[in-house]
Amino acid sequence: MSGSILLVEDDTAIATVIIAALDDEGFSVDHCESLAQRDARLDARSYDVMLTDIMLGDGDGLSSLTQARDLAPDMPVIVLSAQNTLDTAIRASESVAFEYFPKPFDLDELVRAVRQAVGTRENTTPEEPQGFDTSMPLIGRSAAMQGVYRMITRVLHNDLTVLVTGESGTGKELVAEAIHQLGDRRTGPFVAVNSAAIPSDLIESELFGHEQGAFTGAVAQAIGKFEQANGGTLFLDEIGDMPPEAQTRLLRTLQSGNIRRVGGRRDISVDVRIIAATNRDLAPMIAAGRFREDLFYRLNVVPIELPPLRERREDIGSLARHFLVEAAEDGLPRHTLAEDGLEALERRNWRGNVRELRNVVFRLALMAREETIDAACVRDVVGEEERRMSGGGGDDAFQDALEQWLSIHDPVAGTLYPEAIAAFEKPLLEHALAQTAGNQLRAAKLLGINRNTLRKRIGELGIEPHRFARAD
Repeated sequence: MSGSILLVEDDTAIATVIIAALDDEGFSVDHCESLAQRDARLDARSYDVMLTDIMLGDGDGLSSLTQARDLAPDMPVIVLSAQNTLDTAIRASESVAFEYFPKPFDLDELVRAVRQAVGTRENTTPEEPQGFDTSMPLIGRSAAMQGVYRMITRVLHNDLTVLVTGESGTGKELVAEAIHQLGDRRTGPFVAVNSAAIPSDLIESELFGHEQGAFTGAVAQAIGKFEQANGGTLFLDEIGDMPPEAQTRLLRTLQSGNIRRVGGRRDISVDVRIIAATNRDLAPMIAAGRFREDLFYRLNVVPIELPPLRERREDIGSLARHFLVEAAEDGLPRHTLAEDGLEALERRNWRGNVRELRNVVFRLALMAREETIDAACVRDVVGEEERRMSGGGGDDAFQDALEQWLSIHDPVAGTLYPEAIAAFEKPLLEHALAQTAGNQLRAAKLLGINRNTLRKRIGELGIEPHRFARAD
């Protein structure tokens, strides 16, 4: 494929790599390093596509795209940026950009986007943004988070149903709030429902409302979450914990766009964008008949998977510093984070993900005696909690046990994971019950799993929770 490309990039190394890749594809590349040079080139000739960095020596390449559009109205623009935040992704998507690539980017993906842009030559000018609040607390420059940002920008101006997956504490509700607040429904209500927190016999009333006298205790008409969210967004958190009967009614509503209050006789039309979330793997639940397959496909139109914090450790520093500022704004002492303090935080496993990190940082802000939080402070404040929760063993003891088991175990190919789970699940659950005096709710929270899941596994593994209750 042939085509003329204008590359605006002041990093010579990056420019050289891009030019070589595009040359190999048969494109003719004209390279410049500043906004002034860009405008001179655009004034002198036309190009099929422009690739531009944001931070240039003489200005912001993104803010000045309107000026470039005046010189070349029909030219697709691909934005490249090392400013890898949700704010940048939103600005790019709401500008004249055809595509946005955070640095470092996949070169093959960039070439693919150039080919597509040359082939379409579409005018991608969108409506002007209406003062979006892009200060959402989604933080991270890791490649995994860049993928999340890009998926968010793709669903802002449509009503496609989104399914957000990820472990507890990864920020699923923040993603839902970002889609709502930055999207076309931002003037409407944002209503959140936690399916796991509502008793199964009340969830249909909670979602769809009820009429007076519909059941014992229904002394007055109640408006459900669907009607409350009319014109806006309904966030269905922990959708995997929704009872089967409610799943059926939810599916019917998604298919028809109508709801009927419990005890009601007429359908009510609702205009609601659905964003669902779960920390559970729905595939085995579907196979076991605990989650409707047809509902899954209705919800999983646009999947967004949030990575656990342990898979994006490079974001821990940015997150920790953000939480230190937040803690100071809440009245706690102001602190900075030393390099060895950051390294100590990065070494932790963070089973509770970003939520756990925030709690730890707030505790450090409260307990730290010095202005700078170093590794010793992290050990003193966080290590004491780990010793208390683990009875002195902590992560090191579990790691030692795991390494010992692996050293003497020679599994048949394809059996390592299930055999390791079988070997370690029962002692792990017993350990959690021992630390919580047999309290299953607290043990489930410690483990980061659903209470019903814990109860089920306790029964299947033959564990007797009463053995761990402490005598008064």
